[in-house]
Amino acid sequence: MLEEVERWLGSRSWSAADRPLEQLLEAKRQTGRTVSVVLPALDEEATVGAIVATIRAELMTADVPLVDELVVLDSGSTDRTAEVAAAAGARVVHRDSVLPRIPAVPGKGEVLWRSLLVTTGDIVCFVDADLREFSAGFVSGIVGPLLTDPEIQFVKAMYDRPLETGAGQVRSAAGVEQGGRVTELVARPLLNLHWPQLAGFVQPLGGEYAARRSLLERLPFPVGYGVELGLLVDALHTVGLDALAQVDVGVRKHRHQGGQALGRMAAAIYRTAQLRLARGHLVRPRLTQFDRGEHGFVPRTTDVDTEERPPMAEIPEYAERRAA
Repeated sequence: MLEEVERWLGSRSWSAADRPLEQLLEAKRQTGRTVSVVLPALDEEATVGAIVATIRAELMTADVPLVDELVVLDSGSTDRTAEVAAAAGARVVHRDSVLPRIPAVPGKGEVLWRSLLVTTGDIVCFVDADLREFSAGFVSGIVGPLLTDPEIQFVKAMYDRPLETGAGQVRSAAGVEQGGRVTELVARPLLNLHWPQLAGFVQPLGGEYAARRSLLERLPFPVGYGVELGLLVDALHTVGLDALAQVDVGVRKHRHQGGQALGRMAAAIYRTAQLRLARGHLVRPRLTQFDRGEHGFVPRTTDVDTEERPPMAEIPEYAERRAA
């Protein structure tokens, strides 16, 4: 590990408990900074309501007004995600209603990019909508450094990720995964080999992170699974390692993806890295996977996400809204 990264780990890695709510509220009062929380959601009716309710009950009250705005960005759910989120107290916005002149494409990054147009906070906090046993510390932990330290621009959550082995059983503490399977097999090797300054991030692909709007609006957003890696790499190149940080928020429990979904995720992440290593013309790649059929294995080929949205600051509608 680079000496620079070792120093960074000592000065830019914290625990959520290091900044009590009282400290955050005082910093928020003094700076006047506002906080938006965005939950990108696709068919998450089982979990989104509890997350919204927790944030509203613990971080959006008269006594604890840490979060100013809570938005669920629905990515085309076919279940009751929007209804459940609204009933719990979120403002629900459908992906296709945002910037309709640019047709939406499927993908998490697409939704995160469009969320900048429907939120107003100086600090934007992203939280995945499939978390179980959600703690408000996920939000307060990662927005804390942005409220208390003007040098910090981008903060990732870090946590343990217990992997359920069936029937609700969870691996013992000795078997807890610090990173997911795609993180350990794809993202971490890529970062260590090509962007060693980012080797200190425990959860580089984690979906819980916060950043200053002034940074996010300057970054391109990969439309699919590569968004977390892309934003992290581009933030490094835009503001430097010392402006990045991570906060330990404890344990993250969520729905785990199947092997083929992980394969598609890995391909998109690799492609996102490749685009950043060589910005020239690249052939659109495809990924072939196999399902067992009646007469043997059947190939199934899908396109790998390569499209990226430009920095939001370049979108006229965004500039007009910010000027208003």
